[in-house]
Amino acid sequence: MKKYLTEGHHGAASIRSAGLRRTVAKLTLAAGVALATLGALPASAAPADTMIKAVKFDDVKEVKKQLANGMDPNMTDNQGIPLLVIAAREKSDKVVAALIDNPKTNIEILDKAGENAMMMAALNGDIDIVKQLIAKDAEVNKKGWAPLHYAAANGNDDIVKLLLDHDAYIDAGSPNGTTPLMMAAMYGSAAAVQLLLDEGADVAMKNEQGMTAADFAERGKRPDAIQLLGAAARPKRPADGKW
Repeated sequence: MKKYLTEGHHGAASIRSAGLRRTVAKLTLAAGVALATLGALPASAAPADTMIKAVKFDDVKEVKKQLANGMDPNMTDNQGIPLLVIAAREKSDKVVAALIDNPKTNIEILDKAGENAMMMAALNGDIDIVKQLIAKDAEVNKKGWAPLHYAAANGNDDIVKLLLDHDAYIDAGSPNGTTPLMMAAMYGSAAAVQLLLDEGADVAMKNEQGMTAADFAERGKRPDAIQLLGAAARPKRPADGKW
């Protein structure tokens, strides 16, 4: 993601690096398991390490065991990422269900970058997790970067529609005033741009750099989005055909 989008909020960088982080994390864990099998690592990991590994690999049986033994469902890993956010990031759907069913779990919990589980699920296109969180009354309209920004940025049109159907604010502004339409115009799909336009997104809005969604599309070299936004910005001919 371009620097001007990440200023004032590190969470937006995840849109660019989420896939890489997942791959690195899983390769690292797999290597650790292999070394442990060979005796290079302790045979028994600490409960916290066991829990984090179980969350990443959607091992719901182990997660439920650790929770029953008193593990805090809101604990974080050594990077300050809460279990629920890890589970959503890794698409560990069964673990997400187990965590949000625990009355002690804070479903709005944020990582150090200000991202929550719904944002990660929206970014990953995991509509089942988004639905689970909405069913538990998770906040759709998070202040600042919101789930709708993340869904629009990755072209996850079904999640964009779901969020809008649950009253997500269509012109939500990030800390620098970037809207979901701007994200869709530069990073998402033409379908996401069209959906947001159809639902009434404001094409004239500008962020703190004075950029509109059309400017984002130009910078992203997105001819499909440029065409859609240009058509939306043109004055509509009156029904009688007279100006």
